[in-house]
Amino acid sequence: MNPYQAPLKDMQFLLEDVFDAQNTWQEIPELAEMVDMDTATAILDEAGKISRDLVHPLNRSGDEQGVVHQSDTIITPDGFKEVYQQFSEGGWVGLCGDAEYGGMGMPKMLGILVDEMGYSACNSFVLYSSLTAGAALCINAHATDELKQTYLPHLYSGQWSGAMDMTEPHAGSDLRGIRTKAVPQDDGSYAISGNKIFITGGDQDLTENVIHLVLAKLPDSNGISLFLVPKILVNQDGSLGEANGVSVGSIEHKMGLKASSTCVMNYDNAKGFLVGEPNRGLVCMFTMMNYERLAIGIQGLGNSQAAYQMASEYAKERLQGVAAGVKPSGASDPIIVHGDVRRMLLTIKALTEAGRALSVYTGKQLDLAKYAEGDVQAKAKQYVGLLTPVAKAFLTDRGLDATIMAQQVFGGHGYIRETGIEQLVRDTRIAQIYEGTNGIQAIDFLGRKVTGDNVATLKMFVAESVEQLKALQHTSDADKQAVIIRLESLVEVADYINDNKLSQPALINASAVDYLDAFGFALYGFYWLLMADKAHGHSDSEFAAQKHYVAQFYMAKLLSKSDYHLSQVKAGDESIMSMPADLF
Repeated sequence: MNPYQAPLKDMQFLLEDVFDAQNTWQEIPELAEMVDMDTATAILDEAGKISRDLVHPLNRSGDEQGVVHQSDTIITPDGFKEVYQQFSEGGWVGLCGDAEYGGMGMPKMLGILVDEMGYSACNSFVLYSSLTAGAALCINAHATDELKQTYLPHLYSGQWSGAMDMTEPHAGSDLRGIRTKAVPQDDGSYAISGNKIFITGGDQDLTENVIHLVLAKLPDSNGISLFLVPKILVNQDGSLGEANGVSVGSIEHKMGLKASSTCVMNYDNAKGFLVGEPNRGLVCMFTMMNYERLAIGIQGLGNSQAAYQMASEYAKERLQGVAAGVKPSGASDPIIVHGDVRRMLLTIKALTEAGRALSVYTGKQLDLAKYAEGDVQAKAKQYVGLLTPVAKAFLTDRGLDATIMAQQVFGGHGYIRETGIEQLVRDTRIAQIYEGTNGIQAIDFLGRKVTGDNVATLKMFVAESVEQLKALQHTSDADKQAVIIRLESLVEVADYINDNKLSQPALINASAVDYLDAFGFALYGFYWLLMADKAHGHSDSEFAAQKHYVAQFYMAKLLSKSDYHLSQVKAGDESIMSMPADLF
């Protein structure tokens, strides 16, 4: 298996040419002092080397060895501790963290690309730091100054890790039924008791401490509150003290991500500290949840990129069949010459590169929502809300599609472990499920983000996109109009759903997945025209030609999928799904 190579040229192209990162950063005082394109390029180069040389070699061995639950200890696969130590010492855990507490303060649109490299190299390894970064973000947004000072520097440094503890055996996506309790104590802390399942990075041997963010209920309350619960208590001088009644009941035996410890966690009167207001825990937790939803979208994207590299290299080397006619010598051609193989590779590439554009654009909106002011900030917050469920669901759905197509390129060799592609299929599958299933993401997208404000944000987003399309100078009017028609159809259908959602209560639930997919395929068409236009006249003529070819493939072969999914939204009302439950 060849080592992973980060697509640095594509990443720099998006930052520099497509989304004008340099000017965006220079217009924000907090970022202008921290980063420019030279700095960003150096960070991407170094992240690429780390992903290739340190992280990727852990991928196969980590999957084969897995994590082990031994007594009170979780043992990660060989090499994980050593690489994690180098990774954290390099400041990568706190790359986008608040500089006031020891983070590097880098913009999110850069951090997203570093995350992609990590997921391409080894999903299980990157999940540990991803959960830590999300926990730190939540603490920074909602905890007291005392908790921030105590915990954030150690989280950003990678000395301690973070975990998100929500799910219980009887309460998954609907958290109203959680039974974990938090009892107030005389010293202002709370005694936390209960059990949680499916806790990624719930424990491991990589860090000195694990900081759990736990959802629990106060006595005589139906509301849900959020608590910071360290595995090991922290003394007043900042040193680690005694164990805190936090233990691992077992680890889950999973289809994939075998080197990531997914734990059943037990809390036995563990000391916890309230984060945010009582009974407002879900509001606080969603700060971390939305971060992780985008991160998991990047997991799907990273796996798609890794799958493309593996499949394209194999297709150039594997000899099988002939392109046309019969060769006198009986020799075969590389399978890259065959039309169906090219169809699969071009589909993977087209979906991956447009997905990267979506992720970087969403990162840009996160940066503007955090640092900008006035109308710019307000619009960015609306766009973040609109695009986050799309990034999570569409990137992971297409990520699984990509890994399966790549496996198909390998033929029978794709079904055996030695080639490595089957691991990517297994590792990617969970991304559609955790951090809120993709069906839930679609319902959130259509029910809250599209129709929740009577389609106002969608209309603003589409109008802005249409204006950008019209301004492109190196794109045909026919291609522009093809994407514009799809974008405007999205608004038309959204208006219909908004007008009928009260009279047809199941309409949003039944049509949400198709609507999100229609949006995604139309949006990718927009990004491909944007990328092809910006690549025109690029100093690397091969790079520009590649963008042109793939853009034309997308427009001819994949954009019409938006039409299909919109047709499914309009294919009858909720009655077509009204079959009685006992007939299933």
